[in-house]
Amino acid sequence: MELPQIPELMGLSLLLGLLALMATAAVARGWLRAEEETCGGSAGQKANGLPLDKSSRSKKQKQHQRIRKEKPQQHNFTHRLLAAALKSHSGNISCMDFSSNGKYLATCADDRTVRIWSTKDFLQREHRSMRANVELDHATLVRFSPDCRAFIVWLANGDTLRVFKMTKREDGGYTFTATPEDFPKKHKAPIINIAIADTGKFIMTASSDTTILIWNLKGQVLSTINTNQMNNIHAAISPCSRFVASCGFTPDVKVWEVCFGKKGDFQEVVRAFELKGHSAAVLFFAFSNDSRRMASVSKDGTWKLWDTDVEYKKQQDPYLLRTGRFEEASTMPCRLALSPDAQVLALASGSSIHLYNTRRGEEEEHFEQVHGECVAGLSFDVTGRLLASCGDRAVRLFHNTPGHRAVVEEMQGLLKRASNESTRQRLQQQLSQAQEALKSLGVLKK
Repeated sequence: MELPQIPELMGLSLLLGLLALMATAAVARGWLRAEEETCGGSAGQKANGLPLDKSSRSKKQKQHQRIRKEKPQQHNFTHRLLAAALKSHSGNISCMDFSSNGKYLATCADDRTVRIWSTKDFLQREHRSMRANVELDHATLVRFSPDCRAFIVWLANGDTLRVFKMTKREDGGYTFTATPEDFPKKHKAPIINIAIADTGKFIMTASSDTTILIWNLKGQVLSTINTNQMNNIHAAISPCSRFVASCGFTPDVKVWEVCFGKKGDFQEVVRAFELKGHSAAVLFFAFSNDSRRMASVSKDGTWKLWDTDVEYKKQQDPYLLRTGRFEEASTMPCRLALSPDAQVLALASGSSIHLYNTRRGEEEEHFEQVHGECVAGLSFDVTGRLLASCGDRAVRLFHNTPGHRAVVEEMQGLLKRASNESTRQRLQQQLSQAQEALKSLGVLKK
């Protein structure tokens, strides 16, 4: 008689079990909420009264923002001859150029800016600069115009030249305006250098194949030079604006003359002379300020100083004046700078810089780990008193003590031969100035 009641009892048992399970879950949920409020109460109060999930989210956002804002650590370098470090760029500086009047230094970096620095601030505590923005691109090379009223840049992504005009404001600053149209694209290989002739008559661009283009200021190609050097490593215009030179895979430096008529019209580019004497590829070269001297450095581990004040049309070849050793050039790329008076040669390999006296061929100064990256630019200022280098986010300026020593040696020698009193006074004044400069730097030899 009781068997038919078994399904009803089973259903009742299942119902009671389900109710008990729901009650247990409710109690557990309340316990967890209470535990969370107890443990997280102080954290919630520290979050300015915001609910816990919102405050933790805002903290994470702030942490991410802080991480994004953090910049790579700036490379630190100190030396007794370090005159200044120019630090305003947020990206690595790839090129720099001193204006012909000596008043400004232009630098470009991958932060999409070009900065113009006042050289009169170099030895001051603060270094002012003016910023020109490169829209939708960044500059890899920069060069001042001869009149210092404009500068040109090579665009990394655009693969062409852009001209910026400099307009002086009433407050003494400048407004930088890019011309409406860039130069047309002509090169088929990466650019290694650009330059403007000091006469303002032409612009040079050189690529890593064997091509050098000579342009007028309107963006028209006047001439194309095939260097026949397998590949170009460096190219430049001489300060006198007569010559264009290049070096590359071959063990020589080739020099051409860019000829203009009496009325200033372009005529032709003709082969002038070559610097022959190296036994391996020439990695870099430079002119003295008067274009009468050139220096070169080769993969054969040597540097050479040349007298290029020759009448090449009469088949005169440049004279070799000095050869020095620079072993680093045999294993890695390097750069070279020649002081305006050709008395000092600066060589850079990796992040190190070496200074040589060209008269004796001896190394006089050596700076290690100057930049966090390889030296990308090396140049003396127009006075020859400072040497500038770039390679990370800073430009570093060094006192040219070998230059002062060279002046002391030269003036002492000239004084012994001088017979005119006014000449002796002039030489003595230059000698005293050089000695005073060395004394102020604490490097005057007694």
